[in-house]
Amino acid sequence: MTDEPTPLRGAERQHLRGLAHSLSPVVQVGKGGVTDEVIATARRALDDHELIKVALHRPKDKKALAGELADRTGAQLCGLVGHRVILYRAHPERPRIVLPKRRAEPDEESVG
Repeated sequence: MTDEPTPLRGAERQHLRGLAHSLSPVVQVGKGGVTDEVIATARRALDDHELIKVALHRPKDKKALAGELADRTGAQLCGLVGHRVILYRAHPERPRIVLPKRRAEPDEESVG
């Protein structure tokens, strides 16, 4: 994954967390941690769904595991709720999830 995605804004992360609320985890990280198999499974799930939940089994450092999952899958971390990680990666050709539109920034000249 060489193309770095545009960082999500707070409103976009909040929207995605809302969409993920009703989702069940489709990937589970067990005692073995974040293995190549787990990463491959998460990538396939992201290709299929764009937004997924990952269940962590008794993590020692859940923030580090969540960051590693996001980095290695090329996804963006939307949230970490309990031992559930929410990841988002737009489909490169056919994105299905529509993010809230960004508000236009006011011109500096018109302010003042």
